[in-house]
Amino acid sequence: MGAVIEDSLEWSVAARALHHEAPSGDLAVVRAFPHGTLVAVIDGLGHGAEAAHAAKVAGAELESHAGDSPIALLRRCHTALRGTRGVVMSLASFNTRDDTMTWLGVGNVEAVLVRAQPSHYQIRENVMLRGGVVGHDLPPLQAFVVPVARGDCLSFATDGVRTEFITAVAPIGPPPARQATDLLSRYGKETDDALVLVARYIGQSHDRATSRHD
Repeated sequence: MGAVIEDSLEWSVAARALHHEAPSGDLAVVRAFPHGTLVAVIDGLGHGAEAAHAAKVAGAELESHAGDSPIALLRRCHTALRGTRGVVMSLASFNTRDDTMTWLGVGNVEAVLVRAQPSHYQIRENVMLRGGVVGHDLPPLQAFVVPVARGDCLSFATDGVRTEFITAVAPIGPPPARQATDLLSRYGKETDDALVLVARYIGQSHDRATSRHD
């Protein structure tokens, strides 16, 4: 897909299902809310229709309550997913009023933030992941707040993408659409559903309308 500019982010997703005719259990959610944007990547356990159903249940909860705190969102998803296969997921909530991002993850959806400008903050940070399954075994949750600035790049990948993708994420370089496609092509596995989301922080938007471009 082409890049999407939505509130504080320019973002894009590249994905492929394990079996071309089967639904993917990997799902991305990006939803703006007043003074911020929620970004999440969900991986339904297993493959096929049941995994896709679990991911959609979680995605619907996130979209309906995007302005909630990340911990509250994970707990909502945990309740909604009872009786399903469950999911693993990571999510990040951008706050444009103070240029911060709050993030955490349950399971193995990797996420990395790469800063555009050298500073006294780390150039590259990884999301803190807790073991568990949302819908079955929710661990104690702790979210982390980090500063963000214009040009910083946040990337997520499901376990259908080799973790080496983290080293290839660049804040200054190809636009998100090209970068997401390249990361999936270079690091995607042939044995699982795979999804990469790349989002570049652009800060407070003067126009909340959504636009698409290639």
